Amino acid sequence: MPAAPDLTTEPRPVYVIGGGPGGLAAAAALRARGVRAVVVEKSGSVGASWRGHYDRLRLHTTRRLSGLPGLAMPRRFGRWVSRDNVVRYLEKYAEHHELELVTGVEVTRIERAADDAGWVLYATGGRELAAGAVVVATGYNHTPALPDWPGADAFPGELLHAGGYRNAAPYAGRDVLVVGIGNTGAEIAVDLAEGGAARVRLAVRTVPHIVRRSTAGWPAQRSGILVRRLPVRLVDRISALQARVAVPDLSAYGLPRPDTGLYSRVGQGAIPVQDVGLIAAVRSGAVEPVAAVASFEGSEVVLADGSRITPDAVVAATGYRRALEGLVGHLGVLDGRGRPVVHGARTDPAAPGLYFTGFTNPISGMFREMARDAEKIAKALARSARH
Repeated sequence: MPAAPDLTTEPRPVYVIGGGPGGLAAAAALRARGVRAVVVEKSGSVGASWRGHYDRLRLHTTRRLSGLPGLAMPRRFGRWVSRDNVVRYLEKYAEHHELELVTGVEVTRIERAADDAGWVLYATGGRELAAGAVVVATGYNHTPALPDWPGADAFPGELLHAGGYRNAAPYAGRDVLVVGIGNTGAEIAVDLAEGGAARVRLAVRTVPHIVRRSTAGWPAQRSGILVRRLPVRLVDRISALQARVAVPDLSAYGLPRPDTGLYSRVGQGAIPVQDVGLIAAVRSGAVEPVAAVASFEGSEVVLADGSRITPDAVVAATGYRRALEGLVGHLGVLDGRGRPVVHGARTDPAAPGLYFTGFTNPISGMFREMARDAEKIAKALARSARH
C-alpha cells in the first residue's frame, strides 16, 4: 500500500470516507482529473466488507460489467468473480492508481467548516481533518441489522447474523433455520444444504422474485441495464412473462409466485433473488421454505403461521443498516429511513460539496453504478475546482 499521506497538507483535499469499491472508484476518478483525494478507511485494509462475506460468495454481476474506472477485472477471474478475487482486485486497484490511503482511522462526524468553504471531519485519535469536499462511501452493508425478536435472548441454540457466517462446516449434521430470503439468505441456505447440514429451513416473510443469473449466456444484469429507464408497469409485465418461462412454479413447496411486480419491488428496495441453486434445492427438499419468525420461546422458534420448530442454529440474513445518522444525520441529508436524500454527483443545497455513493442496490449492478457515480462525482468536483 502507498505510504500514509500527511493529513494536514494543503490545499484542502477531497476526503473519501470508506475504502470499499465505491470509495476507491471515486478516489481514482478524482485523481485522474487532477483532484487530490484521500481515502480514509476505519479498518486496516481496503475491501473490509468483502473480506468479511461468506466463502462461496461471487459477484452476481459479470466481470466485464463490474470493473471500476481505470482498471478492468482480469479475465482469469472468470465470468462470476469470487469474493477472494474481488478483494485481490480492490487491493490491486488502490496500488495501480497510487491512491492516498489512510487505514485504521474512523471518521465519526462531519461538520461544515467555520468559514463555510469546506468541511471538517472529526476522526479517531482526536483528529480534525479539513476537507474541500467529502465523498461518503461507507457502504450499503455497513452495520448488521438483527430483528428484536421476543425471547431471542434466551434461545439456547446458536443465533448469529449472516455477516458472521463463513461456510457450512460448523453446521454439518445440524438443524439450521435461515431467516430471510434475499440473495444472502438464499445462498447461505443452499450452502448449508450442500455442506452437510442435517436439515435446512428458510423463513420467508415476503415471497421474492427469483431470476436466473444467466439464460442462454445472457446475464440478468444486462436485462437490468436495459429496462432500468422503462416505465415500472411495463417492466413488471415483461418480468412476469419471463418468470413464467424461465422459473418453475414453486407454490407446492411453499414459494408461490409474488403478487407484486418485480420492478415495483425494486423501487421499494427489494432486488430479485438470483438463482444460484435455490430452485433445485427447494424442489429436492434440501431447503424447506417456512413462515416468517414471530418469536422465540426457550428452544423453540415460533413462526408467523403458529407452527413451532426447534433448530440447533439460526442464521439471520436480515440485512444491514447504513448507520449514517451519527456521521451526517445532523446535516439534514438523510430521509426517514436513514438513506441519503441525494446520491452520486448531486449534493443537497444545504450541504454543498458533500457526496454519497454506494447506498443503492440497483438491478443494473452495484459495482457498475458505483463506477458511473465515481466519474460523475469527479467531473462535478473538477468543474467546481476550476471556478
